[in-house]
Amino acid sequence: MSELQINTTQNVKIKFKAAGAGERLLAFIIDLAIKIGYLVVVSNVFDAFKNMDQWSQIGINTILSLPVMFYTFALESFLQGQTLGKRVLKIRVVKIDGYQASISDYAVRWFFRIVDIYVFGLGFFVMMFNKKTQRLGDMAAGTAVIALKDKVTINHTILEDLKEDYRPTYPNVIKLSDNDARIIKDTFTVARASRDYQTLIKLRKKLIEVVDIKEVKQKTDIDFIDTILKDYNYYTQDM
Repeated sequence: MSELQINTTQNVKIKFKAAGAGERLLAFIIDLAIKIGYLVVVSNVFDAFKNMDQWSQIGINTILSLPVMFYTFALESFLQGQTLGKRVLKIRVVKIDGYQASISDYAVRWFFRIVDIYVFGLGFFVMMFNKKTQRLGDMAAGTAVIALKDKVTINHTILEDLKEDYRPTYPNVIKLSDNDARIIKDTFTVARASRDYQTLIKLRKKLIEVVDIKEVKQKTDIDFIDTILKDYNYYTQDM
């Protein structure tokens, strides 16, 4: 399993483990099994429409096939870079630049499946000889698939150690995603340790803009960013 280095917008380097070609293939097989299971069920339902005219059968068949066609695109869009197979294998699609992948990125990956999968399984062979284990769709979208099951401590995750009586300050932090919180924490940790006050200032300004904070109640940038991370955990830890 190769190491994947992601550069955030603050030029902070975050290291992940790129999902191996074997893991991605197994996730694909799980997703394929789910699709086949769906088609088996649908075929039994479709038997009820055999007496309809040919064009009606074609129309119904097309509609019932849409979930299979858009399975990967839809799930990756709604599950933040995961299909059911990827979730089982604990792998996820991310952007190389540190941002969370957008719907357009997932659409590009989905479109390139035509080449990656259905043209002699070309994507699998490309992954095997690619340091970031990217298939053609990943290269086109600027994405990669990372492993989420590394052994880490709380300091290496977006989790914060909250006291039982903790009271949040900024409810708007729910606008952030897990990927945003991870980048914020990694950037914050590195900048605080190296006393990079310019990065802390930029991070504070960006958070005020993105989270839409009208009034900052902390006296220092460090206290403010630390509060943002704790608030995010408070509102999302039970979701």
